[in-house]
Parts: sequence; C-alpha cells; structure tokens
Amino acid sequence: MIPKKCKRLAEVDFPIAEVSRHSAREKSIRHGHPSTLHLWWARRPLAACRAMLMALLFPDPCDEHCPEVFRTNARRILLDHPGRPTKWEKQIADNMGLRKALLSFIADFANWDHSTDLHYLKTSRALVKAAHPEETPLVVDPFAGGGSIPLEALRLGCEAFASDLNPVACLILKVMLEDIPRFGTDLAKELRQVGTDIKKQAEEKLSEFYPTDPDGARPIAYIWARTVKCESPNCGAEIPLMRSFWLCKKVSRKRAFRYTVVRPKDETPRVEFEIFVPKSDKEVPEGLVSGGKAICPVCEMVLPPTRVRAQLSEQHGGADVKFSKKPDRIGGARMLAVVTLHPGIQGRNYRLPTESDYKTVWKAQKRVKVILDEWEEKGGKYPCPIPNEEFHSIRPSPNARGLTAVTRYGINKFGQLYLARQLVALLEFANQIGLAKKSSTLCALTLSRVADYCSAQSRWDTSQERNVNSFGRQALPMLWDFAEIVPFRHTVGSWDSMMGGIIKVIERLGGSDKEADISNSDATQHPLPDQAADIWFTDPPYYDSVPYADLSDFFYVWLKRSLPNEPLLQNVFETNNPLTPKLRECVWNKAYKIDGKEKDSAFFEKTVTQAFAEGRRLIREEGIGCIVFAHKSTEGWEALLSGITTGGWVITGSWPIATEQAQRLVARESAALATSVHLVCRPRPEDAPVGDWGEVLSELPGRVGDWMERLQGEGIRGADLVFACIGPALEIFSRYSKVETAEGKEVTLAEYLEKVWEVVGRTALEHVLGTAEAKARNSAAGALEEDARLTALFLWTLQSSNGEGVSKKAKGKSEELEDDKEIEDEDEEAISKGKPKGFSLVFDIARRFAQPLGIILPHWEGRIIETKKGIVRLLSLTERAKILFGEAGAHAVADRLESDREGSPQLSLFPEMEVDAVPRIRGRGRGRDARQVSGVTDQALQTKREATTLDRIHAAMLLQAGGRANALRTLLKAEQDRGPDFLRLANALSALYPKSSEEKRLLDAMLLAVPR
Repeated sequence: MIPKKCKRLAEVDFPIAEVSRHSAREKSIRHGHPSTLHLWWARRPLAACRAMLMALLFPDPCDEHCPEVFRTNARRILLDHPGRPTKWEKQIADNMGLRKALLSFIADFANWDHSTDLHYLKTSRALVKAAHPEETPLVVDPFAGGGSIPLEALRLGCEAFASDLNPVACLILKVMLEDIPRFGTDLAKELRQVGTDIKKQAEEKLSEFYPTDPDGARPIAYIWARTVKCESPNCGAEIPLMRSFWLCKKVSRKRAFRYTVVRPKDETPRVEFEIFVPKSDKEVPEGLVSGGKAICPVCEMVLPPTRVRAQLSEQHGGADVKFSKKPDRIGGARMLAVVTLHPGIQGRNYRLPTESDYKTVWKAQKRVKVILDEWEEKGGKYPCPIPNEEFHSIRPSPNARGLTAVTRYGINKFGQLYLARQLVALLEFANQIGLAKKSSTLCALTLSRVADYCSAQSRWDTSQERNVNSFGRQALPMLWDFAEIVPFRHTVGSWDSMMGGIIKVIERLGGSDKEADISNSDATQHPLPDQAADIWFTDPPYYDSVPYADLSDFFYVWLKRSLPNEPLLQNVFETNNPLTPKLRECVWNKAYKIDGKEKDSAFFEKTVTQAFAEGRRLIREEGIGCIVFAHKSTEGWEALLSGITTGGWVITGSWPIATEQAQRLVARESAALATSVHLVCRPRPEDAPVGDWGEVLSELPGRVGDWMERLQGEGIRGADLVFACIGPALEIFSRYSKVETAEGKEVTLAEYLEKVWEVVGRTALEHVLGTAEAKARNSAAGALEEDARLTALFLWTLQSSNGEGVSKKAKGKSEELEDDKEIEDEDEEAISKGKPKGFSLVFDIARRFAQPLGIILPHWEGRIIETKKGIVRLLSLTERAKILFGEAGAHAVADRLESDREGSPQLSLFPEMEVDAVPRIRGRGRGRDARQVSGVTDQALQTKREATTLDRIHAAMLLQAGGRANALRTLLKAEQDRGPDFLRLANALSALYPKSSEEKRLLDAMLLAVPR
C-alpha cells in the first residue's frame, strides 16, 4: 500500500506534450477504436486516460515516503521492458532518473499503436502490481459515459466500477467492459454469424421496398429535398430546398444537377432536373436555400425563414411524400436522384427518379399504416412499434441546442425524424434482433448505429460520395436535402458497415481476465460502501454544453424496441418517463423542472457538489482522485471548482492535456479550448486548518507565475493556459477548511477566483509586454494605456495550444466546413448575413480579465471592441480606420503626412491635437486615391479623444496597407523620437497575432520599415 503521505507521480510531474500529441492524434483513428462501438458525446481520449491513470497509480520515486520496495521493483521491471531505451540502464540508478524513466514509459504507452502491445501491457501491469502489492486497486468512475476511464483501468490490471445514470451509456459499458472482456474474439465470430443471418432475413422482407433497376443496377441511396410552396401571388411553384446542386465533386467524376423551368398553360409552373457533367464549377447553379431562406427557382422570390418554418411545420418536418389516391406524388419531400451500383461499371452512378421509385415509397407508407392498425387492434399499449415518444422543444441551455433545431419545423416525435421506408426498415431489423437467440445486445447496438445514418437528418457528402451520420455535432440538425440509404446494401451506414465496425473493436480489444462492474446509478447516491476506492477518476458532465439524455433518446427508442427485456434499458429513476432519465441528470437543462424550478446553474452546482461529496466518501484516506473538465465558460469552471472544494477535496495537481485536433479548434468559438484540464485531488482531512487570507494572496502570484512558465514550455497557450492555471491556484485555497481575513470574515471561492483572474492577467501582461519594464513601473497593468492592455490580453487569450492562434482566415475556412454540414438553428438569419470580421471572446472571460486590471470595457465599446449576445469582438483594422479617420481615413492622413514633412507628424496624423487645423489634402490625379480623399473635411479626420499608442500603431499599419511609404517613414521616425512604447507594443502584438492573419502580415511589414 502506498503511504498516505507519499505523493503520486500525477502530483509532481506529467509528460504533457507527448500525451497531448497522442491524444489529439487519436481523434483521427477510426477502425477498431472503442469510440466506434457506439456514439457517445465528449468521450475522453484513451491516451489521456491511460497516461493519467498510471500517473495516479505510481508513487513518486523522489518522495521520501515512497516505499523502497517499489523503487527496487520498478527498476527491475523497466529494465526488463523490451522497448526501453539504452539510457535507462544508467538513468534509473538514482530516484530522479527513475521518475523520468517512469514518465517516459507513460508517454510511450499513451501511443495508440502501443495500446494493445503485449510488452507494454505486461510492463504497465507489473508496475501497478509493484505499486500496490497487497491488493489490486479499484478505480471508480461515477460518470462513466462512453467508458474510456474504466476501460483503461482494466487494461492496466485494475478492478473497475463504472456507473452512469443514462441507460444508453450503461448498455455501451456492459458490452465494452463486461461482454468483450469475458468472451473476447469469440464474440466477434458470433456477431458475424448472427448478424449475417439477421441481415439475410431482413433483406428478404425489405427487398420489395428497394427493388433492383431493370438494367441490373442496385440502388444504394436516394437523394431527397424537403419542399415548400412559393407564396408569390402569380407563382405558387414548388421550391425544392436544395443547399447545393452538386452530387459529386471528385475531380475525375464531377456530377451535378441543373434545372429548367416548365410553364404549362393554365398550370402552376414547375422545375425539372437533369444530371450532367459540369466542365467548370460555374456551370452548377447556386443552391435554393441558405440561412433558412428559400429562393423560388421560377420567379426568384425569397421566402423568409418564418414562412419556411411555417410550411414545414404543417408537414411535421416534410421528410415524407404526400400522395394522391392514384397514387401520384402531390407534395412533401421530393426525390432528386437515385445512387446506384451497376455490375461491370466502376463507381457510383446517378439517375433521376422514376414513378416506380415513388411507388415503393408509397408501399412503405401503407406498410406503416398496417403496423399501426395492428398495434391499435391489440390495445395500443406502450410501446408503439413506431417511435411516438415526444421530445422537448425548449432549448436546454444557452450553450446547447440538443434536439430543438428540428422542433422548430414541426418535428416533435422521434418517428417524424424518418421517412416511412426508413421506419419500415429499422423496425424489420429490430424484429429480427428480437428473434435472435445470441448476440442480441451487439445486434441492437448495430441497429442503433444504423439509425444514426438512416434518418432524414443524414446528408450526402459530395466529396466522398457517401452519406454522413445524423450527429455531426452535439445536436441534431435540421437538413434541407438529405440522403436515404439502403440499409442492407454495402454502403456507409448500412448494417454490414456498422456491424463490421463493432467486430473490429472486439478484435482490437480482445478478451481479458478482468471485467468491470457496471451499475445504472445516480452519482449522488453511489452504491459502493465507504472508503472502497483507491482511485476516483471521472469526467463529469459539462455544465450546460451537452444535453446527454436528450441526445441519447435518439438511440434509446430503437434500443428498447430491439431489447425490450434488457434490465439496463429500464428507466428505474422516472417510471412514468418513456425516455431516458432527465430530472436527476447533472446538467443545466431548463427544459425540465424540479419542484417548479428549472434545472439551472444552481442545480448543476448543487448536484455536482453532492456527486463529489460521494466521491470523498468512497475514497480511501490514502487514495487519490482526478476530475476532468474541458468547458470554456467561466461559470462552468466555477461551479465545478465550488463542487470540488465544498465536496471535501484538495486540489494537488493540474495538468492540461490537448485533446482536440487543429482543424477542430478553428471550428469552435475563437477562444476554443484545445485541452482538457485534469485536476488531481486528495480527500481533505476533517481537521484541515483555517487559512489566512493575506498568506494565501502572497503565495498566489508565485504559484501562478511558475505554472505559467512551465506550461508555456509545454506549448500550452491562451485560454488553455488560463484555465490550467486555475487548478494550481486552487491548491492554495482548497487545502484549508476555510480562508478568513484578518477581521475573521470568511472568503468565498468567488472572491478568491477574482484574485486568481487578476494575477493571471497581470502575469500574462508581464510575459507579453516584458517583465523588465513592468518591474520598472511596479505593475505590468500600468505599463501602457487601457486599449493596449485590453488588446494584448485579448490576443493572448485567443492563442491556441497547437502553436497557432485562431485567425480570421482559418475561421472562415471552418465556417465553410460547418455550413457544409448545413446545421440550421436559432441563428439562421444571422448566418445568412455572414459573420463580422475580427477576433472574438466570450464576454465573461473578457470581463474577468479587464475588471481587476482597471480596464472598463464600456469605455472602449465602439472604439476597440463590440459586444453582442454575450460575445466581445475585437474590431478589425478596417473598422478601426473608419473610427480613427472617418470613411476616407488613412488615404487623407497619408497625404497630410507627406505634405507636412517639416511639421509634427503627430499633429498632422491626429487633427484634434491641432488648434484650428485645416487639412491640406493633396490630390493624386485621376487615380483611386484621388477619388477616395476628395471632399474630406477637417471634421471627418478628427478622432474623439487623444490618440493612444495602439491608435498610432494601427495608423502605421494602415499606411503600410495603402503603400504610403513616405508617410510611414515620417510617422515611424517621430515615434522613435517619442520613446520606446510604440515599438515595444508593436513587437508584442506581432508575437500575438495569428501567423496567418492579415494584421500579422501588415504589422511585420511595418516593423521592417522602422529606421535602424
């Protein structure tokens, strides 16, 4: 047993850079990765979990309380490891060298390629045994979700107890942590056999709904578009809501639609399509829907989003077809193309739909009616074969969408997310699973994965010629055009495809001599007894970001129809709720109320505190905990930290591990978190002393400064660095039962965190603007004007941990990617207008930095920043030009500088500093500059107040942008005579602007013009 006083490796050191690299890489690994067993949101990378678990399990060899027997055995085990470097032979002779070797092994084993390597597995388990020779350690995760933490605990030879409130999560945990370890690769063989039989039986029943073409071609997918009617009085044409007319964008086989308008006499005009091979992209028409607005292809009238929503709401989303009695299509969704595979012809082929294609859809609708009639004849008891459960239309929280996007278009039951033919297919597979005697759980997970690709929220990917699953992010989108696959034919999302993915996971994980204990439990009422756990390691819900229960209902409705008698799928917490538990779920979700009160931030803080207190009850006195958090909101962080301290824990370590890929970073808010912060915790002693406020404050700057320096050396930047510093700061505060001022007043966590933000901000400015100058003025915050400090902190916070800031160019690219997913939500009108230029921060982050440093944000509104809907935007250089100099701006100023060489360039640059100044604007012939500066008055050139150092830097950048070399040289010479502030701030901003940004380019070019 590791002595209580002995520190673990995770409390003194951790290989951040190496583990971060492996964790980020893991996001791109698909085949055989456990995350592909079934979708679960915000999973932790296995690399980070495996590495952190080892660091929690191993004692620090340099600690005086470390058992000597561990040091001896660890040296022997490491020398026996086949992959050891030669230097270990000498390195591990002393304790510091042994620590470094252990950290090196942890970093190497974080590599996905080593995760199932027998040598690494044997070495890691031997080290765990050496650290815990008397009893196998128990790892407990009360928010187990997708199971990353308990899976890695089993891999390392520990006992594991995994629990979750959500039934879908529990079923995933059962398969991954019980069934696969117990049966190993035999399970894969059984699934392949049973799954193949199920597919064969289902295909026989469903083939009439997906007939083969007369020429032998087999359809694998159908491309659809929802439709609305043009409301122009003289038109009334049907508008197919097509975001794009492309079918395939591959260079070697481009395919697209084009249309013609047909105007029959005395009939409503209509559009007819043809599929063609475009010779250039310009031949392909623009889409007919954008930002929620529909454009009529006949009369070009624009149908506003409110009318599009109204018409689709009448159709309950409009995913299905309306037929006459004949039957003929008379409305609803329109089939645009059929994707086929033809024997002897390579690749996918596209054809227009025929009447027979629609007839099979009509037959499917009739089949659904028969199913419902038969159910009603039997009494209509729950559950209905067709998923008729309703979901909430209330947006769960400010930072989450959940299922609300589709409810705005009249979809409020799960069955309305599908075409009738998709319902028939999914129900048939569910029926066949019910008849199977083996592997029913794995087959149910297979069907659940198929449902993710087989809904009217699945789009066609024109770059890869495949459909994409419904959940492109942690929300269910509303799609205008969508893809319907044939689930028993070979294509992405089909039964074979999804089953094959699960088989690869089973084969990769293989069998094990250990299984985890799985429990469908509330984290605030854990079933384990007191002091049962050696490691309490969990990734709790993310405040208001992910409405797990709402999202998981999409799968739950199919899982419980496939496995009606599965105990883990029963909602034991809310017997009257046919869906997953909502009331106890530890998230901010205002769609639900408890005792008349919405589940808000107070509910989250209360619940997470109870869960952490339960963890404190479960952990042994010599045990250790770890809590993961990756939320970017300060409110979420403070709620979590309050739960930790109030729940009886002391934070003893804080390690930010990068878990996001670079391309994912730019797809988020500007201050995207690339890291997940792992807070290492110990149970706080019952007799913990009372802390002195003065002593706590005196210790804080040194702790934050040292940690910043360490993390920057590891490549941690910006918002990641900010939040990673909160953990070490809390080490000081949380070690006490409470902290009091000299007057005996208790200091709240909120008061302490204000000081933490202040210290982080001041320390950041010292790094950015230079410590020598800061010491000379006794405060980095007072070194330059407010706008310079605000801009520097803004850009510093936006830096990302992959070494590149979030540039406007990069963000623009990511927005195109996101638009390609056609995520339609509450911001659709704003999306259609485009996003403004500039860099953005969540208001609360900007406020918490600014306030303690004496920066008053409202004073800079409209001059440096713009605040809208909780987001603060740093104004672009173009906007700054208009603010500083008016519309004609820099061109007029440059003319003044060049014509005023003998006078003061500062007076010429900012006219409000002159007395009765009249600008002498010199025309430049008939060119562009003359047109821009003509008519500029003295009033238009004046600014509202005295120019700051930042104003003058922006003016110089504008002169650089305009190619006004003479004016720029004059200004730079004057700034050199003035003092060092101009160049010091300019160099600091150059280091802060993202490398790919236009500001960085202009600033560096301007600095090259500085006289040497």
